[in-house]
Amino acid sequence: MKKIVYFDNNATTQVSPSVFEAMVPYLTEHYGNASSAYRIGRRTREAVEQARAQVAALLGCEPREIVFTGCATESNNTAIHSALQTTGHRHVVVSAVEHSAIKNHAEYLERLGYGVTYLPVAADGTLTVKQVEEALRDDTAIVSVMWANNETGVTFPVAEIGELCRSRGVLFHTDAVQVVGKLPINLAELKIDFLSLAGHKFHAPKGVGALYVRRRVKFVPYVIGGHQEKGKRGGTENVSHIVGLGQAAVEAQKHLAEETTRVRALRDKFENTVLASVPDTFVNGNREQRTPNTSSLAFSGIEAEALLIMLDQYGVCASAGSACTTGSVEISHVLQAMGVPKERAVGTLRFSFSAYNTEAEVDYVLGILPAIVAKLRAESASAVKLKERLDAGENITEGLSLASV
Repeated sequence: MKKIVYFDNNATTQVSPSVFEAMVPYLTEHYGNASSAYRIGRRTREAVEQARAQVAALLGCEPREIVFTGCATESNNTAIHSALQTTGHRHVVVSAVEHSAIKNHAEYLERLGYGVTYLPVAADGTLTVKQVEEALRDDTAIVSVMWANNETGVTFPVAEIGELCRSRGVLFHTDAVQVVGKLPINLAELKIDFLSLAGHKFHAPKGVGALYVRRRVKFVPYVIGGHQEKGKRGGTENVSHIVGLGQAAVEAQKHLAEETTRVRALRDKFENTVLASVPDTFVNGNREQRTPNTSSLAFSGIEAEALLIMLDQYGVCASAGSACTTGSVEISHVLQAMGVPKERAVGTLRFSFSAYNTEAEVDYVLGILPAIVAKLRAESASAVKLKERLDAGENITEGLSLASV
């Protein structure tokens, strides 16, 4: 199959053609600085404000509550930084399965002397409101809990956590990177103070994100500079990418129903068929309480990196739940926190779908995956050995009988 079959949409997504078209004029003729008073500056300022309104409409909030950033990592860092600065408190609550943008920041804060509580998750990756309640202290500045996990898709009860935090006078932030554009969001009805998103997770370009800052929440900027973003984030606005983010938000709003129906159906067909056709395969995480596009599958008896290499030979892109470096396997902190047995963890792959995927692509992968897994199990080939064979020019797919190829 010459075409790439891209089942790694939780890592990044392709830029929508209409998003690209919306961006082009702001990379060519409309190049003015949005802070300038003359006509071409005013034109770009209008485009930025239109994008702000478009993102706000997707999130169900007011345009003035949207701050454009360079990425979700910056948004995450900004929310926690602001909470610590405005409250003067020195305790943070996060889950044990947060994205590295939160996890590594929390560990950095610990080294600076701040207190951090890491909330454990159940074997199915879920978290309870009671756990959050028990972790709160008089000096808690902020609770930062992701809306959906990037590896498993498992969702957390953010509405209830928000209610709890508001009742206790504690700020609440959610990393919603894996939810925006996949599930409906109405921030006007939720007790959320900060929310982070990344454009490249829903068909906007890389290099642009946003932070929702609830109106009337005290705020201290993380990037200090000029007066841009009403003083909430310094730096000349990345107008073309902001325009792209706005257009992606418009498209996401139109396609929400498709995400929860057709994309979910593709995911379920893929997952259920794999479970039925590949023995000793397991789903990581709660199968009901998750985003509609994500499937984390553990293939016992093989290394995920070896399976990725084989799939890549057939043009299929997915991602591993472990990293293999010079023969040693490092299991992701998410799978470790869930207590996934090592044999399953090292053989875990994440398949994540989008509206651009088709049933034909699902059928294609289903046609090759069982035979590839069987070959790897029979050979017990490690990722390192497989890479060495590939580098040596060996045809590692030789001898495979693949019905759909």
